[in-house]
Amino acid sequence: MKNFMDENFLLQSETAQKLYHEHAAKMPIIDYHCHLIPQMVADDHKFKSLTEIWLGGDHYKWRAMRTNGVDERYCTGKDTSDWEKFEKWAETVPYTFRNPLYHWTHLELKTAFGIDKILSPKTAREIYDECNEKLATPEYSAWGMMRRYCVEVVCTTDDPVDSLEYHIQTRESGFEIKMLPTWRPDKAMAVEVPADFRAYMEKLSEVSGVSISNFDDMVAALRKRHDFFAEQGCKLSDHGIEEFYAEDYTEAEIKAIFDKVYGGKELTKEEILKFKSAMLVVFGEMDWEKGWTQQFHYGAIRNNNSKMFRLLGPDTGFDSIGEFTTAKAMSKFLDRLNSSGKLTKTILYNLNPCANEVIATMLGNFQDGSVPGKIQFGSGWWFLDQKDGMEKQMNALSVLGLLSRFVGMLTDSRSFLSYPRHEYFRRTLCNLVGRDIENGEIPASEMERANQMIEDICYYNAKNYFQF
Repeated sequence: MKNFMDENFLLQSETAQKLYHEHAAKMPIIDYHCHLIPQMVADDHKFKSLTEIWLGGDHYKWRAMRTNGVDERYCTGKDTSDWEKFEKWAETVPYTFRNPLYHWTHLELKTAFGIDKILSPKTAREIYDECNEKLATPEYSAWGMMRRYCVEVVCTTDDPVDSLEYHIQTRESGFEIKMLPTWRPDKAMAVEVPADFRAYMEKLSEVSGVSISNFDDMVAALRKRHDFFAEQGCKLSDHGIEEFYAEDYTEAEIKAIFDKVYGGKELTKEEILKFKSAMLVVFGEMDWEKGWTQQFHYGAIRNNNSKMFRLLGPDTGFDSIGEFTTAKAMSKFLDRLNSSGKLTKTILYNLNPCANEVIATMLGNFQDGSVPGKIQFGSGWWFLDQKDGMEKQMNALSVLGLLSRFVGMLTDSRSFLSYPRHEYFRRTLCNLVGRDIENGEIPASEMERANQMIEDICYYNAKNYFQF
């Protein structure tokens, strides 16, 4: 029987162990998609407790706690202490066997704080106190955490109206780790609620200095902000969409739809889909002009619990995997840009694992030889960023594409304690490849190529693909 989470955790063969320890583990981290709060990086934030850095904003843990019968006040409540919240999390942990939270919890304790103890109600107080003592030291600030995990680049997720002041402040501070913005223009195509859209247009007008009264004005304002993001080092966009939009439309129709919603009138479903379809093309063309990479995260049904949404707002643990028939729309959207010669580097992330083979085969339709792996199958995302989900994603990519050209893992997290997810991914990757070598499915005589493949997926592919 193996010991829990020893140095060869998840590495089930000698070859896997060598791939990980001699190659994967040595690679720096490029976290090209995350939700860190830029001000916390700029200010080199000091964490007041383990609860703040670990449970604050972590809807993964909140979902588990609620499922375990923990009252909401211990998840998101304002009238409970940090210790009370942590104590309830410690009570939940023993019930998370076979959930990735159990592995992540102990991997984070081990790699960040050097703690090998199993978290339970019996050990909760000593672990809490030991971690808090360390968090009070400079090595455990936001910068300290990023240095601890050998982070080289992080790309945050930012709205076009954001000032990016904290990115500028971080760069000018001399902090050696790059924090770059990512263009996330979802609100510019959110026309479901006219009043909200009009309010957003007013913000966009203010920050861009462009007076907006029609569709062309809006595009001009967005282009101005797009240019500003590029000046601050931005190299990626990201789009959180339920499904892909590729309705047929005319320029006149889109201008009329803008006038209608800007004037405060509700749009029909058909008009909403046409507007979103047009905006995806506008954004795709902007990204192509600058050589950016566009990312698409699709397939979530968000804010399912309307009662809790009214109480807590979005991103609080009430989202789920959706079912959407989107392959034809995805193909039509990519083909629309490709036909005009304006399809930039693209990463596709699906949330429903039933679409793994759909995505893996879609990639090959639009590879053009200009860039290795120009169209990428994004790593297991959200509910799929665990061992089973990552293995399924990599297996589909391996069978139907080129795993060797994969740009690898990201945290997609708000937490400075999420970097061990890269280790979790790297161990899973090395175990997959190591198993194939042990089974004679990859020749042992090609170990040099296998070693390079591991280093590429963990680091070099991303560095070269994004031109960091």
